This record gives sequence, C-alpha cells and structure tokens, in this order.
Amino acid sequence: MALPPRIVGFGGRSLATAGILSRLDEYVLELSGRERPRVLYLPTPAADADALIVGFYERFTGRAEPSHLKLFGAPDASSWRPRLLQQDVIFVSGGNTANALAVWRAHGMDAALREAWESGIVLSGGSAGMICWFECSVTDSFGPGLAPLRDGLGFLPGSACPHYDGEERRRPMYQQLVASGFPGGFAADDFAGIHFEGTTLKEVVTEVAGRGAYRVELIDGELRETRIPARLLS
Repeated sequence: MALPPRIVGFGGRSLATAGILSRLDEYVLELSGRERPRVLYLPTPAADADALIVGFYERFTGRAEPSHLKLFGAPDASSWRPRLLQQDVIFVSGGNTANALAVWRAHGMDAALREAWESGIVLSGGSAGMICWFECSVTDSFGPGLAPLRDGLGFLPGSACPHYDGEERRRPMYQQLVASGFPGGFAADDFAGIHFEGTTLKEVVTEVAGRGAYRVELIDGELRETRIPARLLS
C-alpha cells in the first residue's frame, strides 16, 4: 500500500544522549512501519560535520540501518540519488538552513528530497531540519541575529519557527514578522515535534511535559497565537 508523504519537524533540542535515541527519534522510526528501518542522515546544514555523523551512528546503530550522505566535495548524483530513494527515513541535521538550501539546489538534492517525500519516505530533523521543509522561516543563517528566510523547499505551505521557547528572541521576532505580513505558520518548542501527513497537521508530540507547538497567524489584522495540544510520548 502506498505510504502518504510525511514530515516530522522538531523544534530543537531533544533528550537523545550518546548511544541512546530520544523518544522523538523513536516516534519517527515507528512511522516507517519497519522493525529495522533504513535511516539516512543528511548533515548538509552542519557542513557535513564528522562529529555529528559519529553521534548519529552511535544513536541509531542497533535500532536501525543507519547511513549518511555528504554533499560537500564532489558528490556523484548517479550513486547517491538511488540510495536516497531506498531509505525509510531521512534525518536532516541542524545548522545553517540557507547554506543547506544553496548546496541542495546546486546538486539537485531539492528535487530528490521532494521525490522521496512524495514516495512516502519519512522526512525529519530539528531546527534547520524542521524549517527547511516550509516556504518561509525564521533563521539565524545570515548572522548573529534572526532574519526571515523566504526561499525554503516549500513542501509545506507557510512559515515555521523553531526553538520557540528555547531562545528568547525567537517568539517576539516570529510574531513581529507575521504581524507585518510574513506568511503565518507553525512554531515549535524545544523537545516537541510537529507531524504532517501531506500538508495537513496530524499531531504534535513532545518528550517533555509542557512543551508543544503553536499556530501563529494574522486574522483580520490581529495576530493570533494558538497553542496546539501535544501528546506526551512515553
């Protein structure tokens, strides 16, 4: 049976530790429907940092069939593209969203990720790995401050903001942008995940009680922030 397109974006930090998956990680793996899912790590936003890749293997080895894909250097699309489309889950790292988008577009990864999404491969990630899937977002990709990013992959409509409760400038900046005409969208706290099936919100989950997600939008000239009920993962 064909699987629907699915994206699970994490607002930021999780309870994952060395060699141990977080409950959010487990949630994503369970969506694959496989006992040992094939999981690909895409650390482009972190400039393919080896330390993050090592940490990924430490967490997922034993629970899944992990692999990774580096795009810095001279990647061969004739070899990586088929491998990408054989996965059950693709995790995107945190880091610089704008840089990742530029690299992906230079190598055709943007089109490959859309093909993966449409084929039912679960797409996931935190921070940059959350906001890259939307049309727009709030990012620190351009310097020490926060700024709007308006050219995301656009798999999900509207905008997104991570670290909503974890960085003091995120919430006021996102609200200010939306109040000024920036597309409305979703904000996620650290330790919370937003699950979309197609382009429809399916549920919000969290591994820490009290954390969650919000719908932020401008309605009749009034900014509205609506908290979305979150299911606590056990």
